[in-house]
Amino acid sequence: MSEAQRKRLETETMAMQKMQKEYQTLVINRQQLDSQLQENELVDKEFKLMKDDARVYKLTGPVLLPQDKTEAATNVEKRLEFIRSEIKRVDGRIETLAKEQEKKSVEIFKLQMDIQGISKQ
Repeated sequence: MSEAQRKRLETETMAMQKMQKEYQTLVINRQQLDSQLQENELVDKEFKLMKDDARVYKLTGPVLLPQDKTEAATNVEKRLEFIRSEIKRVDGRIETLAKEQEKKSVEIFKLQMDIQGISKQ
């Protein structure tokens, strides 16, 4: 195995490991976003079931402060929009990264085959 090939294999393997780590992080982020989405959808449903004159409180530090129901419902809707957009962004990155990992895996395999072919000669 030539020194250049060994270095290239090492570099490609490290790049693949970095991609795998990022992929795992993205999957964890996606799961957290799913959890937040479900939680906020439940809150949104509760707001829709509440009467218009119902009292709503917001937890600020250790204190519950009264909040306008309409304002609170609007905040939840905005949060839902944000979470959904983040889910789309993360899903897109996961898909892109999966394709990049597949290409990198093929590159590494070909490089290993080239190295083995040279060492057999």
